[in-house]
Amino acid sequence: MGQLNPGMPAGSRGAAIVGRGVGDGPGPDVMGASTLDGNKVYSSDGEHVGKISEIMLDVRGGRIAYAVLTSGGFLGMGDTLHAIPWGALTLDTDEKCFRIGVTAQRIKDAPGFDKDSWPAMADPQWGTTLHEYYGSNPYWIGEGGPL
Repeated sequence: MGQLNPGMPAGSRGAAIVGRGVGDGPGPDVMGASTLDGNKVYSSDGEHVGKISEIMLDVRGGRIAYAVLTSGGFLGMGDTLHAIPWGALTLDTDEKCFRIGVTAQRIKDAPGFDKDSWPAMADPQWGTTLHEYYGSNPYWIGEGGPL
């Protein structure tokens, strides 16, 4: 099972950031979601496991909920999609990629979906199961309970 991001402040549910720091303009602490689409994702064992295809927002809560990882397939055909809890990811600003603290096999074994049958991402039971799978705290729970 994965682990919580070690570089995160207590109670934080966002993606950790590693790298040399901030340059001119926005980022890496505040970035446009479209700049992260297409970023590669690497597993804890160094394998390229896919690319970010969507950033899913919790509209009511005003938080990033999940990143959708696209893997497999060819030219968009037969892709497997995986919802990854945002807090399970680390943005590597030096390599311009994301890293996740689970093995490639664990991601391959995760329940996936295709572009025509998305899960009910607002369902707390589904979300809790997903966060447990990736060893991440649910984004909707703060230190003292729901945010």
